[in-house]
Amino acid sequence: MTTPETPIPTAQSDPKAVLNTRLESVAWALFLIMIGCLWLIPDEIIPQGTWSIGVGLILLGLNAFRSINGIPMSRFTIFLGTLALLSGIGDYLGLNLPIFAILLILLGLNILYKIIYRPKQST
Repeated sequence: MTTPETPIPTAQSDPKAVLNTRLESVAWALFLIMIGCLWLIPDEIIPQGTWSIGVGLILLGLNAFRSINGIPMSRFTIFLGTLALLSGIGDYLGLNLPIFAILLILLGLNILYKIIYRPKQST
């Protein structure tokens, strides 16, 4: 006796998945174009923090387009985009922000938050 199989949704059958894949491809393309352009321009012309600002804007822009189109945003890329943008702005303004130390603190606080506020699961 056989049972009817439930079709598994694929990227081709879900328009939002297709759109999300396209948005991610556009973000990668913009990232590669930005890197190529920055490598072509002499370092003396490019302000400090330009790369970080570009990465932050690309990641945050990707999530903005996801949100506009009803696609769930990625908290991880929002976090990375915000961190990159703040780092770039800090570099541009001549501030020496200890980004790695800030990242470690935020990761530790995130772990504590999950431990304290995550509902206890019954076993």
